[in-house]
Amino acid sequence: MKPSILLHPNNQPITTPKLSLSCPILDRFLSGGIPCKSITEIVAESGSGKTQLCLQLLLSAQLPVTLGGFSASSLYLYTEFPFPDRRLRQLSLSFVDSYNTHLGSTSYDPLDKVLVQAVDDAHHLFDVLLKLDSFLVRRNKTQWPIKLIIIDSIAAVFRSDFDNTPADLKRRLSFFFKIAGKLRALAEKFGLAVVITNQVVDFVGNNEGINGLRIGNLACLYTSGRRVCPALGLSWANCVNTRLFISRSEEVVGEGSGFVEEDGKYSVNMRNRRHIHVVFAPHLPPSSCEFTIRREGVFGVESRDQFVANSSHR
Repeated sequence: MKPSILLHPNNQPITTPKLSLSCPILDRFLSGGIPCKSITEIVAESGSGKTQLCLQLLLSAQLPVTLGGFSASSLYLYTEFPFPDRRLRQLSLSFVDSYNTHLGSTSYDPLDKVLVQAVDDAHHLFDVLLKLDSFLVRRNKTQWPIKLIIIDSIAAVFRSDFDNTPADLKRRLSFFFKIAGKLRALAEKFGLAVVITNQVVDFVGNNEGINGLRIGNLACLYTSGRRVCPALGLSWANCVNTRLFISRSEEVVGEGSGFVEEDGKYSVNMRNRRHIHVVFAPHLPPSSCEFTIRREGVFGVESRDQFVANSSHR
C-alpha cells in the first residue's frame, strides 16, 4: 500500500494507504492507486471498462502490502445482472500466473477472497450497509479481513425506485446522503477503499453547471462522440471524494486511407481507444491516461504525452 495525501475538512493534509491497480502506468497516473478512507467514483458509459477495472481491483486487494495490495478480501455489491463471473474467473487465472510466487500456495484461488452480494434497490443497499458494521468486525478478526468495497453501479439502484416528483426527488436526495454517509463511516472506521461506478446520461444544455457538469476540471465530458454528464446530478457529485471519468472513442487505423478491401467491398478498419480522466480529486492533478483491455486485464498505455492535462479535452 502506497501512502497518499488527502485533505480533512479543515484542509490539513493526511496520509492514507492506496490500493494498486496491478498496472504500473495506471498506478503512476493515480499517484499510487485507489485511496482508503474515501469514496472513489468511476463514471462511464456501458462497455467502457469500469466493471473491468473493478474486477481487477478485487484481485489486487489480495496482493501483499509490498506489492501495493492489502493482503485482504473484498466485497463486491452488484446492482446490474448478471454478475460477470466468467470474466472474473478469467482475470483470476491471469492473476495467479502473474503473482504465483507471492501468493504462498500452488492451490491458491483468488475467488475464495471475493465476497459477492446482489443488491436490488436503494433500500436493499442501505440495509446491506447497515449490517456491514458488525460483519466487518467479525471478518477483520480473520486472516483475510475485508479492505475493499465496490458498488457496481450506484445509478441502477435509483433508476426504478424513484419517480420525477418533488416528493420522490426529496426521498432520493435523503438516500444519497444516508448511503454516502454510511460508506464514509465504514471507510474511516475500518480503513476501507470504497469504489463506486456510475453511469452517464446525454447532456442537454449549456456549460453553466447544469447537473454538476462543471464540478471538477473538465468543462464538459465526451464519449463515443456524445456529450454526457454523470447520472444522479449535482447532489450525488457532492457525496464522493474522487471522480474519474472513462471516455471511449473510435479511430481509423492502418496505412493510407484506413480502408481495407474485403470481398470486393471497402470497409473501415477501426479501433476503440479508452482514456481515464481525473474530473476532481483532493490529491490528484487534472490529467488523463489511455488504457486498453486485454484478456489478461486492464493496462495503461505508455505514451510520450502521458497524463495529458485535462484542458486538452475541454
